[in-house]
Amino acid sequence: MSADFALTNLTDHFLIAMPGLGDELFGRSVVYMCEHSDRGALGLIINKPADIHLPDLFGKLELPFERHDLQHTPVFQGGPVQTERGFVLHEAVPGAEGESVYASTMTIPGGLEMTTSRDVLEAMSGGAGPRRVFITLGYSSWGKGQLESEIGENSWLTVQADHSLIFDIPVEERYQKAMALLGLQPWMLSPDAGHA
Repeated sequence: MSADFALTNLTDHFLIAMPGLGDELFGRSVVYMCEHSDRGALGLIINKPADIHLPDLFGKLELPFERHDLQHTPVFQGGPVQTERGFVLHEAVPGAEGESVYASTMTIPGGLEMTTSRDVLEAMSGGAGPRRVFITLGYSSWGKGQLESEIGENSWLTVQADHSLIFDIPVEERYQKAMALLGLQPWMLSPDAGHA
């Protein structure tokens, strides 16, 4: 791995699973990268819905659900880590002095935030909160150098994130649309590359 590649910051990028990646959760997945540094990486899978929708999740949390615009929105499987915990990816909601209005929020360069505190859900339960939201149970993480190694092994493609893919594109089209950001279609990439 070259030193230049090791320094590439993939925050606010998509990881797109190569067609040959056979992992049950990560196969044909698109991961939005919330953070990438020399310490490791953290992201949310954006195209693997769980078997629960937002109104059901709010019911389990004993919160009312007044966001009728999100009535049919699924909760997603963000990854295999802390699958009992919620992660809310949303447009930035600046508060005083430019900081987020929510207690536990990671600001992501590019205009999004990821909040893990209950206050964002409480705001949503009353019909307020961020307009565009994406909620997962669990997240994906890689230790120091692990993601770079997987990319070097041809497991992932990377591309600058297009936020409309997260919030506007139907789930079943996200993998193909993410590939299209690179000018590719999945059939163009043989899982047997190098085995002539």
